[in-house]
Amino acid sequence: MKIVIANKSHTIYAQQICDAISEAAKTRGTGIAKRKPAYIIEKMEHGNAVIALDNNKFAGFCYIESWSHGKFVANSGLIVHPNYRGKGIAKAIKKKIFEHSRTKFPKAKVFSITTGLPVMKLNSDLGYKPVTFSELTNDESFWKGCQTCKNYDVLQRTKQQMCLCTGMLYDPTSTDKKTNKKIKVAVFNRWKKIKQTLFLKNTKDE
Repeated sequence: MKIVIANKSHTIYAQQICDAISEAAKTRGTGIAKRKPAYIIEKMEHGNAVIALDNNKFAGFCYIESWSHGKFVANSGLIVHPNYRGKGIAKAIKKKIFEHSRTKFPKAKVFSITTGLPVMKLNSDLGYKPVTFSELTNDESFWKGCQTCKNYDVLQRTKQQMCLCTGMLYDPTSTDKKTNKKIKVAVFNRWKKIKQTLFLKNTKDE
């Protein structure tokens, strides 16, 4: 298994990657913005993606997006082919794309919004911390990517301040990295349940 920075030679996998992202989005209902092959190809050609390959078989993928004139970057579209799940590949991809983001955009804040507890744990291990949405990019083009999520109405109702997703941020200028403790999955799980209960109550009251 190889996990490498993608380039033009990997564009042959673009459609397969899009299909995998689309299927995962249908299954989860949240968390993954659907993309077209041209978008994935552009990321590869500019060196803004990593791909996992088992010989010549596609195993996983993730790409970098830049927002607010390079002040923020996000590692998006993390996907592992169904045949390779449960083997630690997602963690390896996440680590590789995070390190690549730090190299290409050393001054940028790296952020993530997700409902997935495994992703939250991976982010925490890399030094991300939970933050409010107000601490993330205010670039409207980023938030438009949430339109394919079934909970987009929640984001709209709260005027982009809160949703079922949890915002997480890695700030390279933070001075408290040594004292910043890892967040346990149980805490995220409890936080997620509180959000779901709150929004379900609000929906019933409307």
